[in-house]
Formats: sequence, structure tokens, C-alpha cells
Amino acid sequence: MIKVHILHCGQVRVDSSLPFHENSINPLAYTGLFRSKKHQVWLPVSVYLIEHPKGLVLIDTGWHSDVRSHQKEHLGFLQYSVSRALLPDGDAINEQLEKLGYKTSDIDYLVLSHMHADHVSGIKMVKDAKKILVSDLEWKETQDRSMRYVKSMWKGIDFELFSFNKTGIGPEGLSYDLFDDGTVVFVSTPGHTMGLASTIIKNKENFVLLASDVGYAKKSWEQMILPGVQVDKHRVANSLKWVKSESEKPTCIEAIANHDPEMKPHVIEL
Repeated sequence: MIKVHILHCGQVRVDSSLPFHENSINPLAYTGLFRSKKHQVWLPVSVYLIEHPKGLVLIDTGWHSDVRSHQKEHLGFLQYSVSRALLPDGDAINEQLEKLGYKTSDIDYLVLSHMHADHVSGIKMVKDAKKILVSDLEWKETQDRSMRYVKSMWKGIDFELFSFNKTGIGPEGLSYDLFDDGTVVFVSTPGHTMGLASTIIKNKENFVLLASDVGYAKKSWEQMILPGVQVDKHRVANSLKWVKSESEKPTCIEAIANHDPEMKPHVIEL
């Protein structure tokens, strides 16, 4: 059996045009600049813990507890100018792992879907995971588009980079099989960032799709609403179409967007 825990490690406040692209005369609408506060929304920040026979896998980290008292310093000027973090007591990833009976050192694989602040902020609280993985494409993104990232969040962390392989899986036919058995597969779904990885968790025929930020909610792929933050519109659209196609398969138990306000924490058994 494989168990997938959908955890909420805080919330993020952003302008509504960031998760759901709007046609606007303001090209910076997604940043909230020159926009009324009425457009601001709070979204959950999801993290996923996979209890797998071959190891304990954590996908993303949510917010670091520093956002409770030193948010501006932790996020940095640019990130703080477009978003705010909320992390209630008990909701940090290390606190939630403890509730489930785990130590952070029990994590066999910490895998980052991508390295935007709300996905990597808490990495230093789980830095004793046995392996910390991110795609080489996403690592390159942190160099090529460094203004979109808060590199201080992972300073001193030892990453292992993985490469997507040509497998025919995903919108670009690229994926990385963690255990080489098809049960946990990271799929290249670029557009929001060029290194963004969605995750397929499969047992026999049934599977769960963790879509990360390909779309910010179920309605994103149902209505083809692109995210406001994107580096390649064409690839965003292709990735979103792929998620929609996968979500409609009868063997798909759930397709989950990372920031869907309708998604509640729960456990899926496969």
C-alpha cells in the first residue's frame, strides 16, 4: 500500500491574477502593484508526504517558521512586495511530521517540484533528509531567472540534481522515475517555471496526480485558466492540457493543484 498525505503548511496571500491569469491593461497585475486590496486572496500551501514501501518521500516544504516573526527578512524585499505568508502554530512541516510520528531524519527523499519561495521556504527545517532532489532544469532556472527566487532559503543545502529522461510521459515526453518501477514518477510540466515537476503516484492501475503549480486549482485545467506567473505561455497551456487529460482518466483517483482553496488536508490510500 502507498499512502499520500496532503498537508497544508500555511497559506500565501497574493493578488488573484497570480493564480488565475486575467487580461488586464496592467502588465504587473499579478504582483498586486497598482491594484486594490480587494483583489488579494489567501491560498493554501500544500506539501505531500508519501509513505511508500521503498522509502518516505516528501514533496516540497511549505513555509519556514521564520515567517511567523521575521517574515520580511525571510522572504526578501521582492517576494515580500508581492505576497504574504501565514503559518499557524503546528502547521510547519517539521511540526506536522512529528504529529505523524516521524522525525525529519526519517525522510528518505525530499523532492522539490520547483524552487519558488512557498515551495522551498521550509527546507532548512528538513535539511537532514537523506537525499534532497531537484531537477537540473529547475536548478538552471534559479540561475537564469534569479530574481524570481529567494536563494537565501536554501543556502548551505546539499542538493542532488536529477535529469528528466525521454520516456513519452508528460506534455514533453520527459519524466524521472524515482524507484524505477513506475510508482513515483516526476513529470516535466514546464511553463510556470521551466523545471517544474508534477508527480504521478501509482499502484497497479490507479494513480494520483500532483499537478504542483501547472494550475492553481481544479478549475484551472477544467476551464483552461493559466497561472499569472509564467515563463512560457505555450508550454503552460500544453502542461495544463496534459493535466486535464490525465485527470479525466478513469484510473485517476485525484488530480490535485498545490494551491487549490477547495482542497482540504486528507490521506489517499493506493
